[in-house]
Amino acid sequence: MPAFDLAIVGAGIMGLAHALAAVRRGLRVVVIERDARANGASVRNFGFVTITGQEAGDTRRRALRSREIWEAVAREAAVDILQRGTLFVARRPEALAVLEEFAAGEMGDGCELLSARDARGRLPQLRAGIAGALASPHELRIEARDAIAAIAAWLEDRHGVVFSWSNPLLSIEGTTVRHAHGTLEAEAVVLAPGTAVGDFAPQYARRVELAQCTLQMMRIAAPGARLPAVVMSDLSLLRYGGLASLGSAAALRERVERECPRAIAEGIHLIVAQSSDGSLVIGDSHRHAALAGPFASAATDELILDELRALLDLQRVEVTERWLGHYAVATVKPLLRETLAPRVELVSVTNGLGMSTAFAIGEETIAGLFA
Repeated sequence: MPAFDLAIVGAGIMGLAHALAAVRRGLRVVVIERDARANGASVRNFGFVTITGQEAGDTRRRALRSREIWEAVAREAAVDILQRGTLFVARRPEALAVLEEFAAGEMGDGCELLSARDARGRLPQLRAGIAGALASPHELRIEARDAIAAIAAWLEDRHGVVFSWSNPLLSIEGTTVRHAHGTLEAEAVVLAPGTAVGDFAPQYARRVELAQCTLQMMRIAAPGARLPAVVMSDLSLLRYGGLASLGSAAALRERVERECPRAIAEGIHLIVAQSSDGSLVIGDSHRHAALAGPFASAATDELILDELRALLDLQRVEVTERWLGHYAVATVKPLLRETLAPRVELVSVTNGLGMSTAFAIGEETIAGLFA
């Protein structure tokens, strides 16, 4: 009898989500991770579980289910929920038209349209001249770099998940997993490789035209202001399918492409999230390439900071950290799910929404493997 019901390769949010779904079914789980700790996209993001603006269908459904699981996991694993909700601020009349159309639709349920005056009442640091805002109550925000480690420790201590760190995978033969420290047997295997899909399935990676999206993000020293929620602005409305697909979005896109072509070319949209120490996590940019380079662009960072300054009047804007993030992109969206061999599944998101959807994806995969 195999020592484990399930072997998972990768200890990022996707791997942890599959581990949680498996232990909830009473399965014996081992997680193999090549690094000493999770160090990829799962710890280099906003920690933002996004609902409002998600594309209708599977993505929104998964985000809603994942939010439910995040609520339970946060309580049980002592993960702090630092912010709730989102304030979408419209700098331009065209952006306000998008928010008005969204609020009038089914997915706008629970959201509140705000006048410019009311928006500034909630966030006094907003610049004069904004057109209005939409307040959503639906989102959660955690500190990703802390939460991933806390969830892994909780799965190990409370649910008996075995973690094998600093242990690169060598090969998979059937459901026999050969790794740097030896060999293990499992009833099933899930590969959660993030951007490294090509390491395990090179032909599949070529078929789906796998590439990498590189993000630039920063942390700003506490500016002396508290945000009522995570904040987004006009460019963000063109990044989320549930907003960008609206009829009114065409006029917004035409205007911002004319007014800020460099920001559009770099895939910039503004998200501002606040940490427990008052510092702000801001970003981000999106650049696609077959191989993500190691170099960050100072000019791209300045474009992000320009958007921040145009939206918020802060006492100071002092950058204390800068980093790059990467996630997989492909012709198949929002998810790569491929059976590599009987009872061997590869899973990777291709829309950058791992934190928002992974828990639901994990439930789907485990239900399929162990139904």
